[in-house]
Amino acid sequence: MSATKTVTVTDYQTRVYTLLQQIPEGKIASYASLARALGSSPRAVGGALRRNPFAPSVPCHRVIAASGFVGGFLGDWQKAPSGVNCEKKLGLLKEEGVVFDTKGMLVDRTQWWDGF
Repeated sequence: MSATKTVTVTDYQTRVYTLLQQIPEGKIASYASLARALGSSPRAVGGALRRNPFAPSVPCHRVIAASGFVGGFLGDWQKAPSGVNCEKKLGLLKEEGVVFDTKGMLVDRTQWWDGF
């Protein structure tokens, strides 16, 4: 017998996840641009993304730091002991044509999207 896990999503998280679905494949947005659209803070956006139970269908992997740095994924930063989550984020973005250099910086700045 398998137990089903109930996922609780707050109103704020729902607003964040709704915005995420607007980011086109092959484009990225920043935590700051989502925060501006929500009247919130980049840190709050990051908190909601860290808890995204619908990833990668609700594409939190398309959100990076405003500096162009790849940032974290599922609460894990690139320098974390495993680094596995960042490798997963980089892989998902690469499949969409979004490429980062060896330092984790966005290569093609034309892939920024801020159409919220």
